[in-house]
Amino acid sequence: MKSYWFVFCPNELLLKPLPDGSFTVPFQEEPPTETKPWTTIHEIAPMEDGRPVKAYKTSLPLASESFQPLTSPLRASYYKLPSDLYLKAGKCQEILYWDDNTRFCGVCGAPMKLHTDISKRCTQCGKEVWPQLATAVIVLIHRNDEILMVRARNFRGDFYGLVAGFVETGETLEEAVVREVKEETGISIKNIRYFASQPWPYPCGLMVGFNADYESGSIHLQKEELANAGWFRRDNLPTLPEKLSIARRLVDNWLENG
Repeated sequence: MKSYWFVFCPNELLLKPLPDGSFTVPFQEEPPTETKPWTTIHEIAPMEDGRPVKAYKTSLPLASESFQPLTSPLRASYYKLPSDLYLKAGKCQEILYWDDNTRFCGVCGAPMKLHTDISKRCTQCGKEVWPQLATAVIVLIHRNDEILMVRARNFRGDFYGLVAGFVETGETLEEAVVREVKEETGISIKNIRYFASQPWPYPCGLMVGFNADYESGSIHLQKEELANAGWFRRDNLPTLPEKLSIARRLVDNWLENG
């Protein structure tokens, strides 16, 4: 049976160019590249139409007689692939990352072995593990006709994003929003409203987006995290985040709907 093959070498995705200039991933019965006896081919949840999905990682050259392959970083594949294939590529990347980082048991140190498509079992003590998500929150803060945008120290490029951070053990998503905003900018917020969530396979995250309203305080940056921050109107926005991010979706929704 034919399957979609998501092949990463080692972290770049194998793409198949189409005659019209667009891209897809290989859809065929056999792996599109040479595999070794020790290559783990993962069975991934199928596409919505039921077509099977498989994924593996290789360090071998991606030569093929049937097409001239192209590799792409996962982020860049957002602009090349249809949305459903990009999202599935992200899931495959997360499974491969999990596989690489759970080779040995955290309890006894023995080798782990795949038990189901999304679980492993220790070969010695029987401990089971599943892929883990790192949950993060991100928030667009409104003050009259302005929004707060920040430039993190780890950003590549000159764009500004939104306040974001990881949820800590024992707190709600809303509590995490309040804490991150206070820690990073020194301001207080109110009227927190859920917007949407987004898988973020860089390498294994879930971003949960919110809107909130400014309540009080002036900006005092957490220097370890942020390089700059400010309030921006529609007519003086800085460079915006990439369209693949939920940060951009939050800003675009504000631009469209006020």
